[in-house]
Amino acid sequence: MDSEVALLTIFVLAAFTGYEVVSKVSSTLHTPLMSGANAIHGIILVGAVLVTGHADGGLELAIGVVATVLATLNLVGGFVVTDRMLEMFRGKKSTGGGA
Repeated sequence: MDSEVALLTIFVLAAFTGYEVVSKVSSTLHTPLMSGANAIHGIILVGAVLVTGHADGGLELAIGVVATVLATLNLVGGFVVTDRMLEMFRGKKSTGGGA
């Protein structure tokens, strides 16, 4: 029982710390921050797949599959957001069809 409370405490503290850190980042640093976060999310996805592969029971397998799906969505969403943010810094292309 103590280990579950300790894990829940660590999770809550990590979520609070992550929110506070990310909310204080200026807009010019978001793209590099997202690139680093995408690398971390890739590692999380690999971990979720490995843990799911070693699941013994049905509940463990279900939680592992949910973790894998959420990690995949997080990773793909991070790349989409990074791509959209980089689009803001690119110049507009001219069509070149005018006289």
